[in-house]
Amino acid sequence: MFRSMATIRLSTHMLSDIETCFDLARSIDLHQISTAHTNEKAIAGVMHGLINLNEQVTWQAKHFGTTRKLTSKITAFDRPFYFRDEQVEGAFKFITHDHYFEVCNDTIIMKDVFSFRSPYGVLGRLADKFILTGYLTRLLVKRNNIIKHFAETGLWKSILNV
Repeated sequence: MFRSMATIRLSTHMLSDIETCFDLARSIDLHQISTAHTNEKAIAGVMHGLINLNEQVTWQAKHFGTTRKLTSKITAFDRPFYFRDEQVEGAFKFITHDHYFEVCNDTIIMKDVFSFRSPYGVLGRLADKFILTGYLTRLLVKRNNIIKHFAETGLWKSILNV
């Protein structure tokens, strides 16, 4: 793919069922709740509900004092075990976000593999290493903690319309 990229790997353990965790992770509505601090909103494509294979969403959010847009597409999908979203338009040279789900005893393990690369050559790679990896890790951890909270408390019913 690319010679140099940054990769964030996370694991989140949840006491819920795999289908609920999978669906919460692809919920546009829950994503907006989990990123409220950046005022992230879906502004085009799938704007509510669950995103599926070959569907796109355009997000608008404020990061580092600037409003930015990013369009991502679901490019792989195997419910309830795996899906991938990829940037198709945005500020990064590329972003891929793989979401894996597995059952281990009575626990669901959600694994994220988030790979990205900024433009601007060496300066972009330095920003990836010293600024963006930490910033994006904090965003993903916050998002995963909200997914976990909704999955474990029954709040998921308000998001997944069950």
